Amino acid sequence: MIEVTDENGVVLSHLRARNSFGERGLLRGGPSPTAARAEVDSTLLLLPADDFHTMLADHPPAQRFFDRTRTEKPMGNGLATSRVETLMAANPVTCLETDTVQQAAQMMHEARISSLCVADGGKLRGILTTRDLSGKVLAKALPVDTPVAQVMTSGPLVLAPSAIGSDVLHAMMEHRIGHIPIVDGGKLVGIVTQTDLTRFQAVSSAELVSEIVGADTPEQMAEVTARIPRLLMQLVAGGNRHEVVTRLITDIADTCTRRLLALAEARLGPAPVPYLWLACGSQGRQEQTGVSDQDNCLMIDDAVGDADMPYFAALAQFVCDGLNTCGYVYCPGDMMATNPRWCQPVRVWRQYFQGWIAKPDPMAQMLASVMFDLRPIGGHADLFAGLQEETLAAAAKNSIFVAHMVSNSLKHTPPLGLLRGFATLRSGEHKNQLDLKHNGVVPVVDLGRIYALQGQLAQANTRARLEAAQAAGVLSQSGARDLLDAYDLIAETRLAHQAEQVKNGAAPDNYLTPSDLSEFERSHLRDAFVVVKTMQSAASHGRGVMS
Repeated sequence: MIEVTDENGVVLSHLRARNSFGERGLLRGGPSPTAARAEVDSTLLLLPADDFHTMLADHPPAQRFFDRTRTEKPMGNGLATSRVETLMAANPVTCLETDTVQQAAQMMHEARISSLCVADGGKLRGILTTRDLSGKVLAKALPVDTPVAQVMTSGPLVLAPSAIGSDVLHAMMEHRIGHIPIVDGGKLVGIVTQTDLTRFQAVSSAELVSEIVGADTPEQMAEVTARIPRLLMQLVAGGNRHEVVTRLITDIADTCTRRLLALAEARLGPAPVPYLWLACGSQGRQEQTGVSDQDNCLMIDDAVGDADMPYFAALAQFVCDGLNTCGYVYCPGDMMATNPRWCQPVRVWRQYFQGWIAKPDPMAQMLASVMFDLRPIGGHADLFAGLQEETLAAAAKNSIFVAHMVSNSLKHTPPLGLLRGFATLRSGEHKNQLDLKHNGVVPVVDLGRIYALQGQLAQANTRARLEAAQAAGVLSQSGARDLLDAYDLIAETRLAHQAEQVKNGAAPDNYLTPSDLSEFERSHLRDAFVVVKTMQSAASHGRGVMS
């Protein structure tokens, strides 16, 4: 029996027969950051570093066992695994707002394209399509010298190059458009059209999005969302990475929310003042799986009056009830827009954040953790942009608040123990099982939130936070690689477990029996938990994450 500790003396794991240690440092090209002590008389098999690397080079089975890094899975010819930057037409043809519609039409004709991006100095101003020319110019008999600015679509929907192809298809179906400009750092870098998507076939999730957009009642939408578990199983079986699977599933929840908002406005009438519906929790992070409740809130323009609030209460009730009907059950902690506390003007939200940062008691820590995962879903996103930036800046400058957040993030620990390297649940319905949510992915989610706070990073998605923290220098290169590898393995084990349950006709959950895994899989999963615990230890000892 071997006890493994980190450089702070914190016990990370207890190893037994057929376990191994030390190899992670060798794979990374340096010494392992852990120490090991025999708890009883033990026999060790020692592989010198040079022989170890020779074995890895010459013996593929050993390489597969010892190298825990995630290899790229074969990419199918589908939108689900294609980044927009590989789909878009780079350097799109553009025109100026002052150009005439005749000049624009001539440019489209010569380039054999159906749209023009209207830009000035690389900054997108709008988009002009052949539909605009026919419906706004020809149909209304406007003169040929009409300025483009008069008929173009201003402030069009845009995506970033890092988006995936399904984001494009879903947006096109939901908004009934055929052209989406691609903008990076405020600069126009490309455009994607329906023609660009014809060779791709990520129709499963896109079909669900399309059907939801056409639904007239929550009950009709529920018939569509009932197929999400099947979609999850197909996506996992197709070898899609966990961040792609959860993004596609979250897209469906986002579409449901926006459709419910539209149905609510159709029933209640236009909103008296601008508002923004935001999601937090797994939907906010774009990490939904086959098991998700709802976490949401409403931010309302400060021009709202007391007489307007009943409208937003009714709006929230309709949407939250509709989401519950669609399978996104009510939040057990009442973190929903139906709670008056979470349906407030922006000025009140600003006071909330300022209060939580100034007095970080346990409740404030919990609420701040939830709210740092907010993501706009429907409405006026500008209501949140300034608030997000100033909150991140204020929080990062308050060392006491950061320390409390770090402490709060360590409440969920990886399930490491003596028996087979795992500490399973001791009682209840899921006794002797692992909770892959609260003791698996949540510890990494909490760490990612801390890194985003320390680096004032706007990303909400956990993997995106880890990558951004690495790029910003908040997280060391080796620490980022290890933690990303560990997170990928834990998250993909969780999805594979849910997919297997769906395949067997059961409802998906987050509870895994260790004996359902092979010894190979258990060994890798245990090592992933050790990495997470190591990073938690680094954070708890005030060394940040540069370990």
